[in-house]
Amino acid sequence: MQLIQIDKARYRKHLNRVIAGCAAGLAVGSLAISQTLIALFPDESGSHFHWNLTGVVITSLAIGWLLNKYRTHSFMTEVVYVWELKQALNKITRKMPKLKAAGREGNADALLAIHYSYAGSRLLWQLDDNTITMDELAIKQAELDSVAAKYNLTLNADDYNESILKQF
Repeated sequence: MQLIQIDKARYRKHLNRVIAGCAAGLAVGSLAISQTLIALFPDESGSHFHWNLTGVVITSLAIGWLLNKYRTHSFMTEVVYVWELKQALNKITRKMPKLKAAGREGNADALLAIHYSYAGSRLLWQLDDNTITMDELAIKQAELDSVAAKYNLTLNADDYNESILKQF
């Protein structure tokens, strides 16, 4: 997955609309379904937990299906890109201890994966205005650059491919 610059304002606007739509859809859909089920199948004890839960589950599945169906729509481009980037970074994070150990020994693939992780994190943090941890990231990036220089490696995030994680 290539790192690309995306329009922060458009991303935030579309993400907020998707979140609001999902929240509203969940509230309205689950209430409508559960109230319909309660009206059709009333319980003498007054407990309708199972119908309420059924409404939430059915509505959640419907929202998930809709999000998946429209993930290729132009409105969802930035939202889906960030979601997929977070998944890619999570895969790297799960292997980070092994990557760092291999990186200290000069493994180019490990250093490239760490570099990609840092570059992707920087992109996400800028999109989410999470600048508090940017100084920490700069320190880690400087350490990574010194290790790469020690082994005469040039790291470019565009060279990263998820398949290199399989060896770790």
